Amino acid sequence: MTNQTEFQRLVQDYLEGRANADQVAQLNDRLREDAEARRLFREIMNLDSALHQASMRDANAPHPLPSLTDSSELTSSARSQNARVHPVRRWGVSILAVAATLLLAFCGLPWLMGPQQYATVEDAAGVRNLSTGDRVGREPYQIDTGTIELVTGRGARVVIEAPASFRFESEQCLRLNYGRLAADVPETAHGFTVLTSSGKAIDLGTKFGVDAPEAGEAEIHVFEGEVVAQSTDGGNLRNLRSGEAFRLQTVEGKVSAFRSAAFIQPGEVTSLDAALRAGQVERAHLATEKLRQDPSLIALLDFESSSRRPGVYRMVQGRWPGSQAAEFVNVGDHMKLDVGGDEPWPQLTLAAWVRLDHLGEPYQSLLHTDGWDDVNAGQVHWMVTRLMTMRLALRNNRLAPEASTKAGFPDSITDVSSEKGRWVHLAAVYDADEKIVRFFLNGQFDGETKLSVALPAKLGPAQIGNWNTNDRTLSGRIDEMLILGRAMDDEEVKALFESGNPYR
Repeated sequence: MTNQTEFQRLVQDYLEGRANADQVAQLNDRLREDAEARRLFREIMNLDSALHQASMRDANAPHPLPSLTDSSELTSSARSQNARVHPVRRWGVSILAVAATLLLAFCGLPWLMGPQQYATVEDAAGVRNLSTGDRVGREPYQIDTGTIELVTGRGARVVIEAPASFRFESEQCLRLNYGRLAADVPETAHGFTVLTSSGKAIDLGTKFGVDAPEAGEAEIHVFEGEVVAQSTDGGNLRNLRSGEAFRLQTVEGKVSAFRSAAFIQPGEVTSLDAALRAGQVERAHLATEKLRQDPSLIALLDFESSSRRPGVYRMVQGRWPGSQAAEFVNVGDHMKLDVGGDEPWPQLTLAAWVRLDHLGEPYQSLLHTDGWDDVNAGQVHWMVTRLMTMRLALRNNRLAPEASTKAGFPDSITDVSSEKGRWVHLAAVYDADEKIVRFFLNGQFDGETKLSVALPAKLGPAQIGNWNTNDRTLSGRIDEMLILGRAMDDEEVKALFESGNPYR
């Protein structure tokens, strides 16, 4: 038996209350002599305590786990207390939980690696260097395009979206250098851990996501169940539950806005891959090039240019592998543009592919021209409302007497909540001559609103995202926004959706 394996055995016996006096003495000797052993043992005890507390939340645990001294040496009092508390049947904790604790605590050590292949590629949409059926081991991986779905030997499903850099350090431990990850962890894989440069996420039986940008702190989002979060540099353990998010800042960390839909989930990769195989990228590019030749084109923002538009936002992967989209996350995130000049536009079509992360804000601002007062008649505000319907409002327009709306503005009928966390195509068509606003959701006509006063639209300086910090916010991505100076008909809008649909 190697020294490393012996240390593992001693720790496991100690945790499960089986260690005799000689074994405790051996463990103490190792802890006194080996700084790395002390660090690992302290981490094991902390994580073991977190699992214990989670499992006993509704019970009355008579004794806490012993705290460790700086030297991590076990005193006779601690040994006695541990013997009273640690046996599994006293805790009510399953053997699986203890085993998971040990596994995640020793994450990445070669003497606990076991097989050198830890996961299988279930599906790969647009990933160049990995294919369905490939086995993934300890070597580092970098994906510049696409999305990959992996299944570990214990059944954890992990979706990683490019750009990303990662490696498995064990079957139960994945290091995410940067990228966006969603994990669905069954009972057999409890304890699955994601390590980042700013902290870690430790599964307690859950579905969760980790967003680790190349620069800045990682965030943990718990979709369902519970996760233990810990920032680097000695941060305190923090239990996160369904609907909570946490930024792994140094030591303390910080509560963050929950964005479950910011992550591609297991199952979505299959639909994305099917669309790629069906040739949707080529169809979308042909449709885009045709729009560029349209004499009524005001703007087509595909975000593929190397020059960034002014504003505060992140560039992330768009609908297609290797494409780009603008992402708006924090209050104040926005993109500035100036299109359409001073020319009046009696007809207007606004369309965009949108992936909304968080709904329920007063307004999700898709496009707001600067200003909203009487001297700016015809100013355009396009948004998703708190009712999760689409709205197209022009300053000083008036509804027709027979128009029925909930808030006095032209709104769509169908809300977009069912499309949260998926790419959805939104379109609004305005015709001042016909005095009508028409709405489309995923290429399908949704409804129309009649107007009694319909002024020509006025564009010019505008913003996508946050128009102000009070009630015009946006949480999500926008890809390929179209502003056209004519009214598209139903068949054109349907064709625009069908050519650009990233799913099959």
